[in-house]
Amino acid sequence: MTLLTVENLKTYFHTDFGLVKAVDGVSYEINEGEIVGIVGESGCGKSVTQLSTLQLITSPPGMIEDGKVIFDGRNLLDYPANGPEMRSIRGGKIAMIFQEPMTSLNPTLSVFQQISEMLSLHLQMDKETQRKRAIELLTQVGIPDAKRRIDDYPHQFSGGMRQRVMIAMALSCNPKLLIADEPTTAVDVTTQAQLLLLMQNLVRQYHTSLIIVTHNLGVVARYAQRIYVMYAGRIVESGSCDDIFNQPKHPYTIGLLKCVPRLDEEEDRRLVPIEGLPPNLINMPPTCAFLPRCPYKIDRCREEPWPALKPVGNQQVACYVDTKLTVQ
Repeated sequence: MTLLTVENLKTYFHTDFGLVKAVDGVSYEINEGEIVGIVGESGCGKSVTQLSTLQLITSPPGMIEDGKVIFDGRNLLDYPANGPEMRSIRGGKIAMIFQEPMTSLNPTLSVFQQISEMLSLHLQMDKETQRKRAIELLTQVGIPDAKRRIDDYPHQFSGGMRQRVMIAMALSCNPKLLIADEPTTAVDVTTQAQLLLLMQNLVRQYHTSLIIVTHNLGVVARYAQRIYVMYAGRIVESGSCDDIFNQPKHPYTIGLLKCVPRLDEEEDRRLVPIEGLPPNLINMPPTCAFLPRCPYKIDRCREEPWPALKPVGNQQVACYVDTKLTVQ
């Protein structure tokens, strides 16, 4: 059953230098109990898309220009950004784990104070119940001696432990949807694997849907059922994890996969970077935005507008090129 449907979402930033089309017509779905990966380079619109669904875009300069965000049968964009309806959704039914826990956690408040605020607002718990629940959450996310550490401050935790605190806060009210925005960027690879496994187990335990936002396809390879690939504010390919990794169709997806080391490849295989830079979102070309960096471009790519998503096999792909013979 579909939990979240985003339709033609457009979020623009009105700057002194011009109009930045950070999210330009993005549509996707999240099903109940599903883990979905949203991947792409920095600046492609992944995080802005997720912030837009919760109306967390700072205005000005940001503005949600168009689209729908249907959650539990309601369009969240119909509600005022700071109204009681959206406040009840944020943290209560849709929770977000932000990219950098040190800047997301309040350094002047203890961990218990920050978790208890969520429990008081959404579940109306008394102080004693709040403390019991907070200790239980910290124990679940793997923080040792949670009963003692509950009164510590964020600076007394390591980066990985702070991220665990963020996960505990996000899960405190049993949300239906959890959005993890680059949850493993600031931690080492060992902690990264631990955090991803932790989130996977908690999603299964609570039957929560999870969106993993990342620039690294390798991060979602093991955990996601479906993947959306974003480039320059749009989705350029979507499909199941197996299809995306085994039969990528879009040249950008192929390029991302060539940047990821694989255990089943020859030891001397060199990683191939994607040449060039992402486009300037202020001066977007009328044609495909990936055209200057694409090794498979054809004449049609230079002459026609950026293609819309269309079915190609089991995937949805925004490309004119048939890449079946070039993936090998």
